[in-house]
Amino acid sequence: MNVLVFASRKGGSGKSTLAAHLATYIATPERKTLLVDCDPQGSLSFWHRIRGTENPALKHNPRDLVQVLKTAQSEGYDWVLVDTPPNKSPIVVEAIRNATLVIIPTRPSLFDIAAVQDTVAIARELRKPYAAVINGAPAKRGGDETPIVADARGALNALKVPVWAGQITHRADFSMALAEGEGAEEFDPGSYAADELGRLWTAIDRSIKAVQGAYKGRGTRSAA
Repeated sequence: MNVLVFASRKGGSGKSTLAAHLATYIATPERKTLLVDCDPQGSLSFWHRIRGTENPALKHNPRDLVQVLKTAQSEGYDWVLVDTPPNKSPIVVEAIRNATLVIIPTRPSLFDIAAVQDTVAIARELRKPYAAVINGAPAKRGGDETPIVADARGALNALKVPVWAGQITHRADFSMALAEGEGAEEFDPGSYAADELGRLWTAIDRSIKAVQGAYKGRGTRSAA
């Protein structure tokens, strides 16, 4: 079972939005998917009520995250996506401790980039793989990133923070889809928003497989 944790100390970074859109993209009959809303604000739970279906399923504000994850594994879930509050509370640390991969959404701004460092510090301390995702970005111009996105990417690289090569652009389709209880791929499969989401999912899937391969490699060396 793979556990994706969406974490950032900065409010408004887009954790809940990314979790909702990715969950609908991941959830198929072959990929049983669970959302866990650990953020007291409950944005993900609100969207799930609008959606009105248990695909993906959702657990709201669990008292014991570890037990939720154990139960999910026993029930055959393949993917669990955990949305966390915008702080460094114990639930955030616990979520990261149990993550397969930590996704850190960040808008291309000074305050957001600064906030990334707190989440990175927790992930590094717990030795968990992590990656930043530039979210809510201005649209590219002629295929090129805008200066503010390029500067944000440069700042993350300078901090030695792995960052996804793409971006999630600020698009109306992302908001309109959520208002309908859908993900971007469901709302308009041929849209730019759906394409960006698909590219992000491909990158995450590759990262997860690389992480799993690294752990298997360590196990083989240890056994030898």
